[in-house]
Amino acid sequence: MKRLENKVAIVTGGGGGIGAAVARRLVSEGASVVIADLFEDAAAKAAEPLGDKALAVQFDAANPQSVKDMVDRTVGHFGRVDILHNNAAMTDPVKSPQDTTAPDIPLPIWQEILDINLTGYLLGCKYAIPHMVAGGGGSIINTASNSGTAGDLARIAYGSTKAAIIGLTKYVATQHGRQNIRCNSIAPGVVLTPALEKTVPGLKEIIQRHILTPEFGTPDDIAALVAFLASDESRYITGENISISGGGLVHQPHYADLLAFMEAGD
Repeated sequence: MKRLENKVAIVTGGGGGIGAAVARRLVSEGASVVIADLFEDAAAKAAEPLGDKALAVQFDAANPQSVKDMVDRTVGHFGRVDILHNNAAMTDPVKSPQDTTAPDIPLPIWQEILDINLTGYLLGCKYAIPHMVAGGGGSIINTASNSGTAGDLARIAYGSTKAAIIGLTKYVATQHGRQNIRCNSIAPGVVLTPALEKTVPGLKEIIQRHILTPEFGTPDDIAALVAFLASDESRYITGENISISGGGLVHQPHYADLLAFMEAGD
């Protein structure tokens, strides 16, 4: 399908994982894509196989001028902005593990995660929306998380920013819907990536007990949802947070233990 023919998209955090999968999917559906990432080499690597349909841009989600420059480069290169996928997040392997609990998280870590994960999304909307209005409308897709709808044992800053993204999404949808701009958030659960395979031994198996689908989702599954929300096929959907998590949060808390008990009795 070419549902996005002649559309121009920005994908932040596009240098790998979900972002790179989204960029590939959008291009396959006809869009031109700016792949924006803090790491320019990662963005370039993701853009190279996509040819002239993709442009790699280095940007810092926590820097307002950098976000504005990213949007301006998009318009300067491709002429417009129709789709914004806010997907950048704090992934620093040294800083991210310090995102723990309210008593223990260092305040500079809390602030940096808010700046990247939340304020960076606001900045993307701030600078892209005027171009969308000038072009007749657009679609914004924000990457939230199931961590924004339920608590966990760690990552208090990450989860708080993801909850705030869901609220931000509803405000943008409400304030700009009559300008033909839709805004939705997606809430991935655990997604099968090389990073997951290298995580704490046994963690993947523990989490898998709580999903309802036979397998974990992949970045391509997330990309399919983003492409749908970017397209006119979703024209009547706005302000929603869509969980894409294999049903991980839809059941009773005792589901996994009760299922194991029942299976043991067979």
